[in-house]
Amino acid sequence: MKHQHFIVAALAAVFSLPALAAPAGVMLKDPYCGCCDAWAGHMKQNGLEVTSRIEQNMAKIKDERRVPANLRSCHTAEIGGYLFEGHVPADLVKKVLKDKPKIAGLAVPGMPMGSPGMEGPSKQAYQVVAFDRQGKTYVYANR
Repeated sequence: MKHQHFIVAALAAVFSLPALAAPAGVMLKDPYCGCCDAWAGHMKQNGLEVTSRIEQNMAKIKDERRVPANLRSCHTAEIGGYLFEGHVPADLVKKVLKDKPKIAGLAVPGMPMGSPGMEGPSKQAYQVVAFDRQGKTYVYANR
């Protein structure tokens, strides 16, 4: 009987491990953008694995994924079934993956100084905006 409990506990631990790990993602980017790689580094430092894929026509990628025009930035990442447009902080990516809100994704419009991947001597306040497939948006967080 002791061995059965051990086996059940061991199997439960093994099968629950993937649930604990964040899903790997892919970042679609223009071949000439450097800040995108810095953002991917920020994700990795925070336990989120993101591979990079070069795309020649980012406007088409964003159109196909219905990223609202006013929310667009330099790169688009797909992680766990959500879109992350631009320099979205890792803690908010993790929150979305954990909470699973009914949104298409989060966006940081433009390229605000001080956002992840855009670190520098100054930091400006910016908004992280949630959006759905119909184009409805709301402020998810202020940074």
